[in-house]
Amino acid sequence: MQSSWRAGSLFGIPLLIDPSWFLVLALITLSDGSVFQKVHPEWGATIAWGTGLLMALLLFASVLLHELGHSFIAKTQGIPVKSITLFFFGGIAAIEQEPKTPGKAFQVAIAGPIVSFSLFILLSLLTVVFPGDSTPVAVLTQRLAAINLVLTLFNLIPGLPLDGGLVLKAIVWKITGSHFQGVHWAARVGKTLGSLAIALAILGVFGRAIPAFTGFYMALIGWFVVQNATAYDQQTALQEALLKLNAEAAMTREFRVVDANLTLRQFADDYLLSATRAPVYFAASDGRYRGRVDADSLQAIERSQWEVKTVFSIVQPLSEIPSVQESTALVDVIRLMETQNLPRVTVLSPAGAISGVIDRGDVVRSLSKKMNLPISDTAIKQIKDEGIYPPGLPLGAIAKAAADFR
Repeated sequence: MQSSWRAGSLFGIPLLIDPSWFLVLALITLSDGSVFQKVHPEWGATIAWGTGLLMALLLFASVLLHELGHSFIAKTQGIPVKSITLFFFGGIAAIEQEPKTPGKAFQVAIAGPIVSFSLFILLSLLTVVFPGDSTPVAVLTQRLAAINLVLTLFNLIPGLPLDGGLVLKAIVWKITGSHFQGVHWAARVGKTLGSLAIALAILGVFGRAIPAFTGFYMALIGWFVVQNATAYDQQTALQEALLKLNAEAAMTREFRVVDANLTLRQFADDYLLSATRAPVYFAASDGRYRGRVDADSLQAIERSQWEVKTVFSIVQPLSEIPSVQESTALVDVIRLMETQNLPRVTVLSPAGAISGVIDRGDVVRSLSKKMNLPISDTAIKQIKDEGIYPPGLPLGAIAKAAADFR
């Protein structure tokens, strides 16, 4: 949804319009407009098509109110809402983080359906004010009431990513005490129901029980549900794996220890100009680690001083460099690297000696081993060289979410 257009903001929440929304707007307008023209020829073409367009806009207004319901409850819990986006399948509120308890998660999840059901009740009462079934206002009111009832019931289907799936997640979380179990259960139901929707759509179209367009849209919704439920499940599995790993499991020995008494010239010639240059160097003397060698600072020292100054002069003491213990949870290692924008961190033993180093490639490699992920050595080397995680593996955000539920 990076190509979404910002249409303004509501109560401080940015409103985004995805390009696919315009397609659905046009399809609903064409569908309803043609129906109104056939069923109510007395309206005339202008009113029929205008009512079709208004119906489409009111439908998305209902969806928007539904998402605002989620957003308001999230904000009352102190959770920021980054945006609300209208797109092909309706709308989605981008809530920055998960609620901290199953009760709060239930409140956020059920808020949207409550708004939709309230709109159904309100619009149903308005049909009393606008009696009859042939005026545009009456037809719009009746159809919009029915649509909000459908929105309520559809969103309460108990499978992720639907609201009903979030409700189920909160219930299982409350019963089992595990947020992760809640997600797994709701994701499994979502994948099952989505697959069932695809199968029924295909059978319905080939059996001529439903129109081709209806079947296509039904299958598309099923595919959307399956894809998103799978993403929820996979992300939760990643979070669980990260919580089971520590720094010792991810660290490598991709560093070299040099004599702190070497001159800068010796260090540059023997190590920095070597074909097997290490990514990081540490200095030691008298049997003790003195710190990390800041090779970049060589550029600030006059070349004439390289013959007399030693590596000691460009060493950062261990107490001043970002480091973790072997037992530090990997989620905390990732968060340290992300919050301080570090290329790597140093791992210390209980005795204070240097055990290893961890960069983003090491994190991905340890995770791939833990979960048997098909990530090649070439891909891991690329991560190490670029210092960023792959676009489809946002481990910074995943680690942050996992840390909230350990």
